[in-house]
Amino acid sequence: MKVLTYLKNTLLAGFAIALTVSCERDISDEAIEATFPNTPDIFIDAPVSLTDEFFISFDPAVGANTEGFGTDENEAYAGSSSIRIDVPAPNDPDGNFIGGIFRDRGEGRDLTGYDALTFWAKGSLTGTIQVGFGTDFLTDTYPVSTAIQLSSGWRKYVIPIPDPSRLVQERGMFLFSAGSFDALGNDNPADANSFSDNIGYTFWLDELKFENLGTTNLLYPFILNGQDVEIDNFTGYTQTIDGLGATFNLGNGQNISVEASRAYFDFTSSDNSVATVSATGDVNLIGAGTATITGSIGNATANGSLTLNSTGSFVNAPDPTQAQADVISIYSESYPSVTGFNPGVFAGSNTQSISVQTFEGNSHVNYEGIDFIGIGWDGTVNVTGETMVHVDIQLTSGAGSALVMELIDFGPDDTDNGFGDGTAGGFNVSSQLMEGQWVGIDIPLSAFTLPTGGGGAGNPNLANIGYIVFVSSNGASFLVDNIYFY
Repeated sequence: MKVLTYLKNTLLAGFAIALTVSCERDISDEAIEATFPNTPDIFIDAPVSLTDEFFISFDPAVGANTEGFGTDENEAYAGSSSIRIDVPAPNDPDGNFIGGIFRDRGEGRDLTGYDALTFWAKGSLTGTIQVGFGTDFLTDTYPVSTAIQLSSGWRKYVIPIPDPSRLVQERGMFLFSAGSFDALGNDNPADANSFSDNIGYTFWLDELKFENLGTTNLLYPFILNGQDVEIDNFTGYTQTIDGLGATFNLGNGQNISVEASRAYFDFTSSDNSVATVSATGDVNLIGAGTATITGSIGNATANGSLTLNSTGSFVNAPDPTQAQADVISIYSESYPSVTGFNPGVFAGSNTQSISVQTFEGNSHVNYEGIDFIGIGWDGTVNVTGETMVHVDIQLTSGAGSALVMELIDFGPDDTDNGFGDGTAGGFNVSSQLMEGQWVGIDIPLSAFTLPTGGGGAGNPNLANIGYIVFVSSNGASFLVDNIYFY
């Protein structure tokens, strides 16, 4: 295999030319906007108008292998040569995947007259690779990608352009990424038809170009993976629309879906007084009411939508009133707190979601549908000199949600090693919770008498508290703020 070092590097000297014009002179009415070449070809036996070493690899620092790319003069769909790519095995010391881009040499190409990227490919195995265009490692404004499955014989692949009118100056001609192929066999090296899992392989590309096929029919674009999502939240909530792409029907009857950049889409809010959406798909909930965010490519409305229901501004938990000198804080913006706070250092398999939310500069933790959840931090805290623990909780699931709060002491070695030298106990807070309202709960440290599911017998020691745990028998959802001992 011959590694490409196509063409010699050229040093271009630039000269500055000073032009003196009247500050009152307008641009001529006859001036026209700059145009860019509409060259369709990318690789036809050789690279066409690409950078000198036209393969620009992904970063080797993240495992990209730069050694497996070259040309092959013994394999071609048409003409005399093709691009050969050797996909590395997972244990290859030079990197465990291969991928990168081809970038236009100049300022970019005008691709508005084409509707697809096309190429021929075949593989030594029928592996799956990621391919696309629009990534230039500069602005990456209009990337498109999809996964294709290789065939052992030459096959033509078509990657539709979601909206060609946007590509007036595109430098990202081609992108590919490939990792090792999972092949199941008997791992017998004497059997030529047997393969170990995750082996490397080779594939070839040829006749790489943009075309105007006239047969790429846009069936529908989609946002949020085509789902209609509804969210109840408050003023200040933000979200970026993702799960973007489009599905096309090709001339051979095949349907193909591609992932596409937000830059191909136009986004709309049904009520800009409730929620706004930017050209880049950034949604901001700004008022009370309901607004639905939709998207489109050209005149085609996207499948999927985001409906936001807001009752207005979020009410944060009340500010604590205990004197700072009397407090050992685990989580509160009103006091200096422990370092390394982790709202979900461990969680039950049925726990749905853990997130930190911030409204008007104050943060709280949101737990959804928990089984059990452990809150941790760096080291342990000694609360033997305190008498109470405080927590603000707002129930977001229905009345009747069950919730037990537990304290776990790591023991004299300050290490979580089960209950070899540790202790734990729980307290049922269920009866004090109110849906949709913050409730400040103050619990005597002597009240943690319930046995715990992890094996604690109740009445924990207080010198080395390392976890606070919430347990629910019916999937409670709730918000938590201001956890401190005093």
